Amino acid sequence: MDFSQTLRATRQRRHLSQLDLALRAGTTQRHLSFMESGRSRPGRTMVVRLGESMELPLRERNDLLLAAGYAPVYPQTPLDDPSLEHVRTALGHILSGHLPYPAIVVNARHELVLANDAFGLLTEGVAEHLLRPPVNVLRLSLHPEGLAPRIVNLAQWAQHILDRIPRDDLHDELSGYVPHVAPGPEHVGFAAPVRLRSARGELRLTTTITTFATALDVTVAELKLEAFLPADAATAALLAE
Repeated sequence: MDFSQTLRATRQRRHLSQLDLALRAGTTQRHLSFMESGRSRPGRTMVVRLGESMELPLRERNDLLLAAGYAPVYPQTPLDDPSLEHVRTALGHILSGHLPYPAIVVNARHELVLANDAFGLLTEGVAEHLLRPPVNVLRLSLHPEGLAPRIVNLAQWAQHILDRIPRDDLHDELSGYVPHVAPGPEHVGFAAPVRLRSARGELRLTTTITTFATALDVTVAELKLEAFLPADAATAALLAE
């Protein structure tokens, strides 16, 4: 799509009216209408402002710039690049700080980037082929040779995962691993604790997700740190052991 089509489709996907976006971007509804109809070509600064005003991920802001004929503004640096050493160091400290609780870092493709030593508690008995890089943590969770046989509330946990991802090839694959269960009266639309069998007893874990909200690099902005925290005192005691 050209810029006008891309802008209109993106604005509508974010559930913003032309007036809402114009006010956020510091322009007029008339000017925005002209941009969406192709009657006005925005400058680079305006395109950046539109992306910021729609709170787009950095990758999508770059795509918007490309559609308008401008070079991307936000770099995408490999995580092993020397310039991101401070990021890797910070992540290492955070992961260590979550011990004895499992914690991982994943990228935008749900691939495992880093993990702390307690992550091994989650992967007991997992098939070796699922642990070969790149490890897709969603596949690891729901595959019949992954964590799935040990998850007591598999249907509910699987639904929580499937609700979080777009309906693409991965969604289709994961859907085939678990039986469809219609949401019951206890389904509240967000995560319930996952109940995981382990050699030490049943673990009840809830999760938190942390992102680099102020990152200006695509790679860093797309990283997510997921920590598995005890949902009851018994689990906390088992993990402390």
